[in-house]
Amino acid sequence: MSDQGKRVYDNPVASGYSQFMRSGWGDSELADLAVSPAVTWAANRRTILSAQFPGTRIVIPAGSTKQRSNDTNYRFRPHSAFIYYTGVQGVEATPNAVLILEPRAGGHEAILFVNPRSTRDSDAFFSDTANGELWIGRRFTTGEAAQRWQIPTLSIQDLEERLSGSVPTLTIRGLDERVDKACVASERDSELLSFASAQRLIKDEYEIAELQESVDATALGFADMIRALPAAISHTRGERIMEAAFFGRARLAGNDLGYDTISAAGANACILHWIRNDGDVKPGQLMLIDAGIELDSYYTADITRTFPINGKFTEIQRTLYSLVFEAQKAGFAAVKPGADFKSINLASQQVLAQGLADLGVLKVSAEESLKPENHFHRRWTLHGVSHMLGLDVHDCAQARKDQYADAKLAAGMVLTVEPGLYIQPDDELFAPEFRGIGIRIEDDVLVTEDGCRNLSQAMPRHPDEIESWMANLLR
Repeated sequence: MSDQGKRVYDNPVASGYSQFMRSGWGDSELADLAVSPAVTWAANRRTILSAQFPGTRIVIPAGSTKQRSNDTNYRFRPHSAFIYYTGVQGVEATPNAVLILEPRAGGHEAILFVNPRSTRDSDAFFSDTANGELWIGRRFTTGEAAQRWQIPTLSIQDLEERLSGSVPTLTIRGLDERVDKACVASERDSELLSFASAQRLIKDEYEIAELQESVDATALGFADMIRALPAAISHTRGERIMEAAFFGRARLAGNDLGYDTISAAGANACILHWIRNDGDVKPGQLMLIDAGIELDSYYTADITRTFPINGKFTEIQRTLYSLVFEAQKAGFAAVKPGADFKSINLASQQVLAQGLADLGVLKVSAEESLKPENHFHRRWTLHGVSHMLGLDVHDCAQARKDQYADAKLAAGMVLTVEPGLYIQPDDELFAPEFRGIGIRIEDDVLVTEDGCRNLSQAMPRHPDEIESWMANLLR
């Protein structure tokens, strides 16, 4: 049991108070606990994992709470591998849980270790400020956890004994100090982490449905932000008005934000990871919002829209926006089974480079700029245009390069297509009226058997559609 979060000024429990607190409580057992909707999918994933590491104990920790300051912690979120192989959802997740796959003849037996509910026959439910039920809410008993996730479940107190012995063991290290100490480090630990990441490259039906739901919820969050524009314009920290509107939707529709929202007005949109969100929102400028809602299942969307704060693009804004729009269309066209993952970026960059040449800021041809030794256009495009999406906003990041960045696309992959154009406010290669404009358009795309399906297609992208969308929302 972690001591993190316990207050140093807690007093010993008086015997009379302890006896009094243990008495007079009604039954609060959960008699009809539904099975998690992810159970069957998680079991299938464990079968694949088991086949990859026969005869080896596999240990996957959920991780521990992370301290924010003094005795306050960040909201807990389990490691994605733990989520993937257990089916644990949202508020049901508790710190320090561990999934173990014990090698058996013909495969593995899954066992889940959790910090179980502090029942009324102990002092912990009222005296333990880190784990007690009166302090942080009810947890599952081991029996309830087993029912919910369909995995035999034991108390975390039994973990160290289970990890003893000479069974060859692999674990994802750096998540749980107890596990790191109990499990001898192996050169193959990194292989486990890589496989657990690469297995998520192809999404199953459950994952695709969750990602679609996340995208749909995120679309509602963008609508909330546009409706908040009048309030944002009237406040010196208008970007935070927009950010707060989206956060409210994220907490209502899901578990949390998938990542810190980028709410960037004017020249702040040229800062790729702008999360300070403390700027004002002025009519006549563009606003770039990059945001995604993480559902209770932990699957997240990742969508960016750029729109005119006063509802109408200027001629220059429309010209630049249309260039990014065409680059994204080229990226979509490149998404198909058997295509190189890198072809998405190349297709979009070709359009952007040609557009910059047409604008006269490239002093060489687009073809010359696209050569690996040059890449002059990257001054204004800066980043690649695609990454995998799923439980993590940059999903499958520990997969090997030959499985991801240097691999072919396959049906079932979900990824982003997000070209951008960023003209810094002090960039003298552009005329003054162009400076301080940042534009990105990002959608979430499922690779299908014959091409791709844009999961966020319902969200307007064309400049005319953006203007109509805003007009309808701001009536």
